[in-house]
Amino acid sequence: MADLYALDFDGVLCDSCGESSLSAVKAAKVRWPGLFDPVDSVIEDWIVDQMHILRPVVETGYENLLLVRLLLEIRMPSIRKSSVSEGLTVEGILENWSKIKPVIMEDWSENRDALVDLFGKVRDEWMDKDLTTWIGANRFYPGIPDALKFASSRIYIVTTKQSRFADALLRELAGVTIPPDRIYGLGTGPKVEVLKQLQKKPELQGMTLHFVEDRLATLKNVIREPELDGWNLYLGDWGYNTQKEREEAASIPRIQLLQLSDFSRKLK
Repeated sequence: MADLYALDFDGVLCDSCGESSLSAVKAAKVRWPGLFDPVDSVIEDWIVDQMHILRPVVETGYENLLLVRLLLEIRMPSIRKSSVSEGLTVEGILENWSKIKPVIMEDWSENRDALVDLFGKVRDEWMDKDLTTWIGANRFYPGIPDALKFASSRIYIVTTKQSRFADALLRELAGVTIPPDRIYGLGTGPKVEVLKQLQKKPELQGMTLHFVEDRLATLKNVIREPELDGWNLYLGDWGYNTQKEREEAASIPRIQLLQLSDFSRKLK
């Protein structure tokens, strides 16, 4: 029986944390120039370092912008506008991001769609001006480009990243072309809905279905949908998740913990 793999992009195929953090700092300077103009390279480097720790909480790219500003409020008390930043630590953000996010959105009078558009625009401008450094701020995990090139399984990308960025990285950095109709990016609906669409496609009937993700919360959303009981679920332990999440995943019968070397072998 043939295999179909629906793959998350960031944290499964590509480590984009360097690029997304730098893009978020660039976008923050556009969105809040008064706050970010005085920021020196020492604080900027500190913010980017902390963003690597916080990457597991990010579901959609614009959240990087919020995290960058929140880190600045933690580091520079004089600019605080949110009710949550006093006494907040990086560990506190990791534990409570889902509760913190709506509070700071309101405290800062921010709009999700505007932040999504700005984050995409800043990335587009960086790509247009200097594609080489934009590409270079990303990396594919070891063995992934070859695994995709020589995969005998049918591959779909299911991501909250904007499709054009995933496509550019696959082509330019991995040397892989995946047809546009097999890349489901930001704006194609929640991942659970994309999986439902895929399993209904006439040409995919009878295939064994696999979904590889690095966010435990996303896999738990799939488990809540009886309609998706036919999917084999995997948490990539090399991606943006915490030890605590990996331990929890190991206790859920439906989820298989996957190591990078095993993943590359499965695709082939």
